[in-house]
Amino acid sequence: MMPAPVGNRFWEQRSSHGRKPIFATPDDLWSAAAEYFEWVEANPLTEEKVFNGKDGIVRADIAKMRAMTITGLCIFLDISQQAWSEYKQRDGFGEITTRIDEIVRTQKFEGASADLLNANIIARDLGLADKSELNVAGSLQTMSGEDLDARIALLLEEGRTGAPPGGAGKAEGKK
Repeated sequence: MMPAPVGNRFWEQRSSHGRKPIFATPDDLWSAAAEYFEWVEANPLTEEKVFNGKDGIVRADIAKMRAMTITGLCIFLDISQQAWSEYKQRDGFGEITTRIDEIVRTQKFEGASADLLNANIIARDLGLADKSELNVAGSLQTMSGEDLDARIALLLEEGRTGAPPGGAGKAEGKK
């Protein structure tokens, strides 16, 4: 095998450098994300439940909502989270990546609001409650885990319905 000639500049003949982006257009990215959304709906998680029936013990698989995540989307699209961040910065991709982020966030929020997903996990993931201290009417309160869980559930209900559940004043935590 002969070495390349000294001083060659063959590399300059490439039309581009590095790997081509997987998604050349925002529409390509949207189509792939829509496939992920469909996959999430078509592939719920399952939980085995055991029931005591009239003929004895009965086992059944119960379908449970699968939460959409950006990490799951990246795995589905076969891209890294770094690549996702880069798509967000690319010209023309901002609107699509924002819409995808909003769909993922809304699906998790609505799933938690309807008790289809664990409200505590989703609230923390969405940044709705990641501290056990709340500033209520200008005073700082520390809540136990149970009180905090109840407060998170109330906040999720308020977000779902737009009004405090059970009327005004009910959302206050215990002192």
